[in-house]
Amino acid sequence: MRPRWPRRVFAHVLSVHLLITTGVIALTTGLLLAPLEAQLDDQAKRRALAIAQATAAQPGIAHDILAGRPDPDGPVQAAAERIRLATGARYVVVVDTRGIRWSHTTPGEIGRHVGSDPGPALTGAEWTGIEDGTLGRSARGKVPLRDTEGAIVGAVSVGIAYDDVRGGLVRALPGILTYAGAALAVGALAVFAVSWRLRARTHGIELSEISALLDEREAMLHGIREGVVALDRRGRVRLVNDEAQRLLGIGPTATGQPIDAVLPPGRAADVLAGRVSGTDLLTVWNGRVLVANRMQTRDGGTVATLRDRTELEQLARELDGTRGLAEALRAQDHEHANRMHTIVGLLELGLYEEAVDFVAEVTGAHRATAEQVLEKVHEPLVGALLVGKSAVAAEHGVALRVSGATQLPAQVVDPRDLVTVLGNLVDNALDAAAGRAGAFVEVQVRTVGTTVVMRVADNGPGVPAAARELVFTDGWSTKQAAPNRPRGLGLPLVQRLAERYGGSARVGERHGGGAVFTVELPEALRTTVPLQEAAR
Repeated sequence: MRPRWPRRVFAHVLSVHLLITTGVIALTTGLLLAPLEAQLDDQAKRRALAIAQATAAQPGIAHDILAGRPDPDGPVQAAAERIRLATGARYVVVVDTRGIRWSHTTPGEIGRHVGSDPGPALTGAEWTGIEDGTLGRSARGKVPLRDTEGAIVGAVSVGIAYDDVRGGLVRALPGILTYAGAALAVGALAVFAVSWRLRARTHGIELSEISALLDEREAMLHGIREGVVALDRRGRVRLVNDEAQRLLGIGPTATGQPIDAVLPPGRAADVLAGRVSGTDLLTVWNGRVLVANRMQTRDGGTVATLRDRTELEQLARELDGTRGLAEALRAQDHEHANRMHTIVGLLELGLYEEAVDFVAEVTGAHRATAEQVLEKVHEPLVGALLVGKSAVAAEHGVALRVSGATQLPAQVVDPRDLVTVLGNLVDNALDAAAGRAGAFVEVQVRTVGTTVVMRVADNGPGVPAAARELVFTDGWSTKQAAPNRPRGLGLPLVQRLAERYGGSARVGERHGGGAVFTVELPEALRTTVPLQEAAR
């Protein structure tokens, strides 16, 4: 039967850490006990050697050996026993140069040859070791015994009971095991605390589920058609999926960098960094209209989602244009009906000449308006836009004027960009001027070399000086947003288009009141066009 590991992450980590902790404590204890016995033996040998050196340093012992003979009641035996009792040694044996004992724990052994070889000490060398003798196994130390002249007259051998050495090891073992057990308990508690916290962070996920969750996460993040940008608590990018890279124009190398280092200063960076709060925040980036939402994470970071609404905004603007055209047609139909009623009335009254004059006047006025535009604007899309906007302006009680300095050739690189810029400026001007007495909007389109300059003025309330930079900010508007129809996108789009051409968009104050928007689009014409001076 194979052991079955826990399936939960926290239980698996707990088991592994407990095994590791137990193994480390056991190994550490073994490594500590292995040299401890050798250390205790060495300490015992050093102690025996020190006692032997102290005994040999006694001046009377050498003198007594030279002056007398071995005697159980002699001064050498008395001195040796006094030292043995004072130091706790097993024995203190003094021998002469012949190896005859002068002292011994057993007095009957005095006068006999020693059992171990005293040769190294009698030659002047000190010796330590562990040997078996008549008193059992002991840690021994042997030193030469010298007289006052320095001549060797014998040797001193001291033994420490080996049972005492083993006893020290046995006495130390409970303390070592106690410390080892305490370390194991502390390690187990630490492992349990870490595992418990891991359990709370992983929500009890099984090991087999982690790989599947990671695969699903990668597939979801890189498969959805919404951009996802995750930031840590310090504002550094820690995840950016494929769609976010496409929308923001950044690469995978952005991971780990601050968002302000990845994106240039602007609303997009402010929205992602959280310096702008709210939901469904609009921003224009690289000519795209993006909707951003941010959500806080538990670790203090954020996750931002980006949706591309460029096509939707284009469709909405096309719908606005279609609606404006429908309103213009409705206004013309209404006006046409009134004129038809007038003509019918004149005919019924028999005023035939007046009816003819009235028809000629109406037809000429419409033809004059269209011809006036087509004489100055040779680009069909831009001309059609101005004709349509004039009808919408009339419906709102606003006079749309085309400046006499207007002149636009047909060699426009991309007429749709001009239609976008001019349409947004005229719409804003109509909204600002509508409802005022004598309301009007004046449009001027001129060229300077290959640069197209568009100027739209109105006699509305104007733009305060403090707000002239804000009007080009994404989502900023002085008008109330309609449901499902965000405002504050037209002028940012105008500025982005101008910047794309390397130009600029600015707003100023019209002489006599109102606002003047000026947009310059360099290289908007295919060929160089003679300078057209604008009437100011």
